[in-house]
Amino acid sequence: MRRHPRRGEAGREVSAPAPAPTERSAELGRRIGVPLVHGFYRPRVLGAWRVPARGPLIFAVNHSHFVDGPMLLGASPRPVHFLIKKEMFGGPLGSFLDAIGQLSVDRDSVDRAAIMRALGVLDNGGVLGIFPEGTRGEGDFSSLRAGLAYFAVRSGAPIVPVAVLGSAEGRSRLIPAWPPLRSRIDLVFGEPFEAQEASGGPGETRGRRTRKALDEATVRIQERLAAHLENARRLTGR
Repeated sequence: MRRHPRRGEAGREVSAPAPAPTERSAELGRRIGVPLVHGFYRPRVLGAWRVPARGPLIFAVNHSHFVDGPMLLGASPRPVHFLIKKEMFGGPLGSFLDAIGQLSVDRDSVDRAAIMRALGVLDNGGVLGIFPEGTRGEGDFSSLRAGLAYFAVRSGAPIVPVAVLGSAEGRSRLIPAWPPLRSRIDLVFGEPFEAQEASGGPGETRGRRTRKALDEATVRIQERLAAHLENARRLTGR
C-alpha cells in the first residue's frame, strides 16, 4: 500500500502509517484458503455459531504449528486480518500477504504503524487475529503477551478464543515440516468475552488503559483462554 508523506517535527518528510486493509482483501484470503484447507486436510470446525456475524472482534488463537493461521483463514466464518511477523513479508509471499489483508508487525520493537493498522481493522468492524503467545510453542496459552489485552481494552472489541488442535500431531512423509496430508485438525470457537469486567463502582467503566488495568485484563484473558482450551480438548478428545 502506498504511504503518503507528512512533515515531522524537524520539518523532514516521514511516512504516514498505511491505512488498515479492507475486509474485501481478507475475504479474498478466506476464499483462497477454503479450498486449500479442505483439499489438504480434514478440518472439523466446532462452535462457529458463537462468532458474532458483524462488528469488531478479536480472535485469540493458540499456536503450535505454522499451519494454524492458514487453517483459521480457511475455516473461519468471517474474514480475518492476522498480525504476522515482518520476516514473513519478504518477496512474493509478502506481496501475497498484503493482498489478502494480513498485517506485518515487528515483534522486536513497539511497532506503532502495525498497532494503528490493527486498531483500524477493529474501528472498521473487522476481525483481528492474534497469536497471544507471540510465537509458536506448546500452544497452551501459558505465556501471554500484553498486546492482546491492549487491543481489546483500547478498542472495546470482544475476544473469541480459538483452539486449533491436531496441527502438531505427526509429520507428513512427503513434506516433513507439515502435518500429515488429509489428517483431521480441529478448530474450536469459544464464547465471546470482554477483556475487562465492569466494576459497577461510580465512574468505573471498561476501557481503562492503566498498567494495572492491562495487567488485570491479561490475567482475566489468560484464565478464559486456558479454560476454553481445556474444554476444547475434552470436547475433541485431544
